[in-house]
Parts: sequence; C-alpha cells; structure tokens
Amino acid sequence: MSSTAAARTTGQDRLWSVDDHLEDILATVRPLEPIELQLLDAQGCVLVEDVTVPVSLPPFDNSSMDGYAVRVADVSGAGEEYPAVLTVVGDVAAGRSEPPHVGPGQAARIMTGAPLPPGAEAVVPVEWTDGGLGEGPVSGMRAHSAAPEGASGQVRVHRPAEARAHVRAKGSDVRAGDLALAAGTVLGPPQIGLLAAIGRGTVRVRPRPRVVVLSTGSELVQPGEPLDTGQIYDSNSFALCAAARDAGAIAYRVGAVADDAETLRSTIEDQLIRADLLVTTGGVSVGAYDVVKEALSSVGDEDEAGAGVDFRKLAMQPGKPQGFGSIGPDHTPLLALPGNPVSSYVSFELFVRPAIRTLMGVDDVHRPTARATLETEKALTSPPGRRQFLRGRYEDGRVTPVGGAGSHLVAALAHADALIVVPEDTTSVEPGTEVEVVLLG
Repeated sequence: MSSTAAARTTGQDRLWSVDDHLEDILATVRPLEPIELQLLDAQGCVLVEDVTVPVSLPPFDNSSMDGYAVRVADVSGAGEEYPAVLTVVGDVAAGRSEPPHVGPGQAARIMTGAPLPPGAEAVVPVEWTDGGLGEGPVSGMRAHSAAPEGASGQVRVHRPAEARAHVRAKGSDVRAGDLALAAGTVLGPPQIGLLAAIGRGTVRVRPRPRVVVLSTGSELVQPGEPLDTGQIYDSNSFALCAAARDAGAIAYRVGAVADDAETLRSTIEDQLIRADLLVTTGGVSVGAYDVVKEALSSVGDEDEAGAGVDFRKLAMQPGKPQGFGSIGPDHTPLLALPGNPVSSYVSFELFVRPAIRTLMGVDDVHRPTARATLETEKALTSPPGRRQFLRGRYEDGRVTPVGGAGSHLVAALAHADALIVVPEDTTSVEPGTEVEVVLLG
C-alpha cells in the first residue's frame, strides 16, 4: 500500500491542502496501457513510441506547378518576342507510370505532383507558355478530355527557367530514417496526416480515458423537462462531461441519481464496465441527504488494503468537501466533487483534469498559469487559511474579476476564462496587485 493510500485511511477531520489532495490523486492514478489503434481512432491520443520515416516525402522529384517539364538549355534565351519552341512528347500526370523521356528541343506537359520525367531539369508554369495553342501566354490548361492534343504538337515558352525551378526535391519534406514523431506526441490532425503520408495505417498509443460523469440529487431535472417547485436543472453533469471531453477524454453522462444510497451504489457498479475514471458531483458535504458520502464511505476493495473512497475537507474556496479513492474489481479511480456548480467546475479543473491527463500519459497535466495585474475597483477579500479561486477575465497581462465569490453563480462562470488564485495566507488583495491566474481557455 502506498503512503498516500495509507494517508486516506487516517484523520477524517484533517484539513487537506489543495496540493496534498492533488498529490494523493496523481500518486494513485496511472497512465492507461498502450494499444494499437487505427489512425482516426488515435486522434487526441498520446504516442508511446518513436515513429521513423520509412519512405522519403516526397518519394520522388515532382512538379509544384501545372506546366511543362523542360531542359534548361532549351529555354535559356526564351522571351516574349522570341519564345523557345519545343516539341511536346506527352503528358505526365500524378499517379501515371512510364513518363516520357525529355530530350533536346522537347518538353512534356506536366501536372502538379507528377514526377519529373527523365531528361527534364526544370518546370515552366503553363502561364509562361502558349499552352500549345500557337498564340500568346495562357492562364491555364484545358482539361485533357476536352483537348487531348495538348500533349502533342509544339509549345512556345516565353520565359527562361533555372535548374530545379518549380521542382519539389525527393525527401525535401522528410527523409527515410528521419524521426517523424517522438513518443509523447499528442496526435492532432497534422500528426495524423503525417502518419498517413508515410504509410502508417495504425499507431501505438495510450487510449483516451473513458470518464463517466454522474450527478446526484432528487431536486435535479433534465434540461428540456418542466420544473416543479423546489427543482433545478442538472447543469453539472453537462458542464463536467464537456470539460472531460475538452481534457481529451471520452465522456459518458449519466442522468441525475436520486438521493438514495442503494440506488447510487447500484448505478456506479453498472457504470464500472465502461469507466477508466468515475466522477460524481453532489452529496459529499455534511448534510443528512449527502448520498454520495453515505453510499461510498464504507465501500472498499477487498483485495487492496487502504483502497476505497475517502471523504475529506480541503483548505480551499470554493470546493471544501471532496472525495477520492478507488472502487470495483479494477480499482477504478473515483473523484467525488461538491454539488454547487462553481465548486464542481473549479474542483474539476484542479483535480479531475490532471487525473484525466495523467491517464492519457501526457507530460504536462496542468492548465497553464500566468502572472497578471488585478484590475478591480476595490480590494478582494479571502478567508484566512483557505486558497481561494475567483473567476476572472484575462487579457494582455491583466485580470478582472467576474461575478462574486458565491459557488452557485453559473452565469459568471460562463463569462470567465481564468481563475484568480488567492493564497492561503492572504486575506486581502488590493487593486493593481500582481496575482497568479490559471488560464482556462
């Protein structure tokens, strides 16, 4: 049993610091085992092995323009008044085999991406030629199906070209044997594109974690349904599901569970089969109907001493009541968050997001932070001994508070893009003071 697991079994009345609680979580959560996935299924996942380039990109010298492949000597003196007149020996199109050989006084019509034919040294854009029509410069080629004769006859070239002009060299992107992507890379669209370009159909990654979000409370009603007296809409499960997806997880939202411990235990057991991480919201404080605490305080893993869910108080505002532990035969991590919307979301950013990023195997699991000048009309107050997280708007090194300190102010949260951090030993922050901010966007 780890020392952090042992710590969870002692001192229900201990006041945990934010850092100690997070350290406990990150010491317990482990990256998921790697698997082989198809490219599109690997989007958002973390690569677990270096990928080297098996074939150079581009794999051959090819044209960067639609035009004519020529020898440099044949067009060296070309001009508007005295164009170089070359015999067209055929077409070179992308994907076609057996390109024609270009000899003295000859040219081959070539398309963008097509291989430079043997004998050719440069490409002149079609706009520098008459397109084989015997007149002045043209703006483009006619479709081969409409003008097949364009691949024969003569073409007049009105400008000279240097060697290798408009030619993409073999290996100018990456060369065979180069490192394409290093282990630890998060696979986004450009990385997926590179893997496909070098011929990789699958890749070995840590999968995106499956996160089940479950809200509790008999007062909760699903959006779109009518409200009765004393009821509110369930916003937490939607916000936290969206936050889990934003963090890189595959998120599943479970409809609100009523305040019944047995129902909650049964629901959680049903969800374990599809969860790498469980997140509950609500029911973790000291009220008579705090069902999560009632349902899970006595739950443990029979084959792992010290495991189970521990409910604790943190020296923070909002988000003082928290729960953390593991549950089920696979010791699935579970984070129990408070039910007030702001408390729930702040707790997610501080504790759940790093856990998700740890499961993914990324190097940096935390949101970026910055120093900012506080812009406010009056001093901010903060309770002694508590690390306070206030919502704010951050721009160009300045941060402005949004809304009050209340943990129910959802509208203010929706307009914030940063958390203003007030340390435990600070009870007042004057306007113009430099503060730490956690950047959410």
